[in-house]
Amino acid sequence: MKLTPRTAAVVGGGIGGLAAALHLREGGWSVDVFERARRLPAAGTALGLWPGALAALDTLGLGEQVRDRSRPQTSGAFLRPDGGRIATLDVAALQRRTGDVVRLISRPGLLALLYEAAGGEGAVTFARPVDDIRALDGAYDVVIAADGLNSAARTTLFGSRYRARYVGASSWRGTVHGDTGAVTETWGEGLRFGVTPTTGGRTNWFACAVAPEGRHEPGREAAVLRSRFGHWHAGVRHVLERLDEPGVLRLDLYHLDPPLPSYVRGRTALIGDAAHAMTPDLGRGACEALLDAVELARALRVSPDVTTALRTYDHERRSATQRLARRARLMNRMAHARRLTGLRNAAMRAALTLGGPPA
Repeated sequence: MKLTPRTAAVVGGGIGGLAAALHLREGGWSVDVFERARRLPAAGTALGLWPGALAALDTLGLGEQVRDRSRPQTSGAFLRPDGGRIATLDVAALQRRTGDVVRLISRPGLLALLYEAAGGEGAVTFARPVDDIRALDGAYDVVIAADGLNSAARTTLFGSRYRARYVGASSWRGTVHGDTGAVTETWGEGLRFGVTPTTGGRTNWFACAVAPEGRHEPGREAAVLRSRFGHWHAGVRHVLERLDEPGVLRLDLYHLDPPLPSYVRGRTALIGDAAHAMTPDLGRGACEALLDAVELARALRVSPDVTTALRTYDHERRSATQRLARRARLMNRMAHARRLTGLRNAAMRAALTLGGPPA
């Protein structure tokens, strides 16, 4: 007798949502993915995939493809605005500890791989927002909310108290032609500038500044960046010289505060930014979304019932991701300090020397 497959609805067709859909479909589940956007993004900045995320992609059967289409991070340094070194990331130590390195890949590139593996055309229902996740309740065995930073599902299930809050800093990001060869992050007083080489002979960059929420300057953002960072060291100026206004994306920075008391409510589970939106300071948002997706789908595939699976997922992922979110917030505060920056730099140097980068 042929068994009826169990069913799942995934709200959000980003990295976490696609990964969850792929893993469940491989386990025989019938999965519907609903995505608000009209299509996959054609542009986007680089992601750093840490060893744990690469292991998750291995579970999905995509690890080797990602390694082929990405580049390894072979170095990393924190610098002062004059180019002096604050601290160095020990990339070799990370590889010795985990057996892998951080891989750099564009967000659109990773999304395209996940999309094709999840079924390609027809795998996602685009232009289909789900504003009230309760509308799916009862129609599926499980609902997975992967709807991002300003998750409507989170608000519906847990209330407006658990929302993304402004951290007091704004960011700019983009890519430019040319390969810098090294990953650097430069810290000034309430300012910082990051540079990451990515695939295709291009360089991903970001900048952050302490600023009031929403105070953007459309049409002048490149000029604002040059005025703030144009006197910094040559590595930063190399990027600024190549900026054009259409290629500058401005976003304010947010994190989830307070943290959720659970990642599960009824037969719905939250993953990725919907569950634990964190500042980007550790470069782990996409990584943790992948880990959430694989752990949740694994639990659903092997557990005798959905309730047990969701309880297992919440136990495995909530404490780990909320700990990372706290570390990211602490790093954000340190990076944007406007006083005692010498002590801050010494603390960063000591932290990297004693603890090394998190895997």
